[in-house]
Amino acid sequence: MFTAYIKKHYFDEIHTLDIIDVNGGNHGYPFATNFNPEINIREVTAECQHWEAGGFVSSPPMSLKQSFTCTEGVGTYNLYRMYHEELESLVKHFPTLKKAQFWMSFGDSYLKHLEVLGNVGMTRIDPVEFQGQQIVPIQFLKALLPDPSTLGPRTVGRTWIGCHVTGLKDGKPRKVVVYNICDHQACYQEVLSQAISYTTGVPAMIGAKMMLEGKWKAAGVWNMEQMDPDPFMADMKVHGLPWTVIEDPDFQLV
Repeated sequence: MFTAYIKKHYFDEIHTLDIIDVNGGNHGYPFATNFNPEINIREVTAECQHWEAGGFVSSPPMSLKQSFTCTEGVGTYNLYRMYHEELESLVKHFPTLKKAQFWMSFGDSYLKHLEVLGNVGMTRIDPVEFQGQQIVPIQFLKALLPDPSTLGPRTVGRTWIGCHVTGLKDGKPRKVVVYNICDHQACYQEVLSQAISYTTGVPAMIGAKMMLEGKWKAAGVWNMEQMDPDPFMADMKVHGLPWTVIEDPDFQLV
């Protein structure tokens, strides 16, 4: 929706899209995942793909890193390029895109633990025999790690999630950022969850609301960026996810 909104109101053509997902939270554990550990670890360790020059380009997981300073004092974090499935539909529905990438922040401790777990085979997804039983190592690891649903009361800090877009408006180059900042403890006080769950669940609720109200309704199968972003974006501000647009931001991603 961020991409669709920016395209509708600020660009005639969009040429580059960088989706930025920063979790500036701290739960105090040496290693834990903010959602299902099995899904999280498989996602992070998967081969990276980004869109460039008309096709998807593959690279080793976590092989491209850059430093990023969030606005409004959220902090400076290391971003790593990785594959995220929304790129598949965004490059289809915004065909002027020349390059599209997804970036997520990771701390050094998280990455070191993940490296060690991978080296000793604990992130494997294939069954292994142990004492006469077949077990999947990553599923056993999931049982050992803190339950993500218990992280809410102990997680402090903020998330910064947004889109950095470049392109053309009236034949002139333009650069725009739209982002949301969400506070972990504020989310916990409201719904007893940390901000990762909040920023996932609230947009899903708003999407369902758009369909129930008939604002997003058409025959066939559609993805959300094909729908009118305006009522969705208006509801984000009402339902706890206010967003900000900055024209001509003073940073540029790789």
